Amino acid sequence: MDTSRSLVVLGLVASLGATPLAGQPNPPPAEQPAAAEVDLGGGTLDRAALIQAVLDRNPGLAAARQAWAAARERIVEAESLDDPMASYGVAPLSITSDDAPFGHQLEVAQPFPYPGTLRLRGEMAAAEADAAEQEVEAVRLQLATAASHLFDDYYRVSRELAINAEHLRLLRDFQAVAVDRYAAGLAAQQEPLQAEVEAAHLLHTEVVLETERRTISARLNALLHRPPRAPLPPPPADPGLPAPPEETGEALAPALASARPELAAQRAEIAARRTAVALEKLGFYPDFEVMASYNSMWNMPEHQWMAGVGVNLPLRRRRVRAAVTAAEARLAAAESELARLEDEVRAEVEVAAETLREALHVVHLYRSRVLPAARDQIAAARAGFETGAASMLALIDAERSLRSAELTHDEALADALSRRAELDRALGRLPFAAAALPAPPPPSSDETETER
Repeated sequence: MDTSRSLVVLGLVASLGATPLAGQPNPPPAEQPAAAEVDLGGGTLDRAALIQAVLDRNPGLAAARQAWAAARERIVEAESLDDPMASYGVAPLSITSDDAPFGHQLEVAQPFPYPGTLRLRGEMAAAEADAAEQEVEAVRLQLATAASHLFDDYYRVSRELAINAEHLRLLRDFQAVAVDRYAAGLAAQQEPLQAEVEAAHLLHTEVVLETERRTISARLNALLHRPPRAPLPPPPADPGLPAPPEETGEALAPALASARPELAAQRAEIAARRTAVALEKLGFYPDFEVMASYNSMWNMPEHQWMAGVGVNLPLRRRRVRAAVTAAEARLAAAESELARLEDEVRAEVEVAAETLREALHVVHLYRSRVLPAARDQIAAARAGFETGAASMLALIDAERSLRSAELTHDEALADALSRRAELDRALGRLPFAAAALPAPPPPSSDETETER
């Protein structure tokens, strides 16, 4: 498995749950924790069904959706006026005085920001909500790609186990032939022993591969929010060849601009930062306050009721200029980050396309030339061994060559499938058939209240 891809998958899974210790045996089904029913494709594991189940069940995506819901509610908060202030005071000495009436004062004040402030605050909150929405889509892409990679690893290790078992049976057949030839005095004693040593290596490999398969199963179950040892269907016998890469380069630039959620989120961030600059510039202008009061301590009733307007005095203009400069710097940083992301996305597309072409070339090369030649080689070596024209070492070398070719072919196929998923992610699409899956809507206020 590619190192960078392994780190991405491990990072996503590590935040969801721990994997079992390497080499720890699976308990019998009766001892496993009950796992919630989930459709993974029936008799064999299906990639699209797996991705859909991960997107339905993974708590990381649910957390991102709740963050989006919270960001949408902040729009109303940003566009609302501050609460009015009410104050009440009494003249304490008038409470016990026999000569003076009870004195008290009531005042109500409502602050109003400079015209346009609430609109800009709402626009900034809306832009931040747009960025949060794109973060949801980015999490969906990451989870779907991680699930697709683990599906490919699950297929690969299952195929390696099948190849290992097949070659173990082949070596047992070789060993039986060698024993018969040794009993007939046609072969040396070391020849059946050589087959036994090679079979022991395959038994060790089987233990290593079983541990890897259990580890991959635990990571898949972690993405599915299930117990690590919950059973999974076997992978398909043939996942099929992925489609070759589309044309890349400048022709894809408009599609990338609208497809990648990271780019859309950064554009929303730029819009928020641009609005923040406009908000900071309003600091040069005063805010207002409208007030009304009643004071019982005035002798004349005409003076007991008061109404007025107050303004703050924005005299600390150096402070406002510093805030504007800081907001402009954050805007410039966001614009530079967008340029960096665009360069990174274009590079990701090119790298994924080139590595996909390479993996497909390896698959075709092994299917058309290497595997047929390796099978012919082992057939010739076996015929030569049975007639005494070749040694056991030559037969074992031929078996190793065939096993290596089969393993390399399946590894290249799994790598091609993973590279196809990486290309889809780089283009802003969910992997393979899962690209048709609709994005879920944000949770409604009723759903949020129910979850609480």
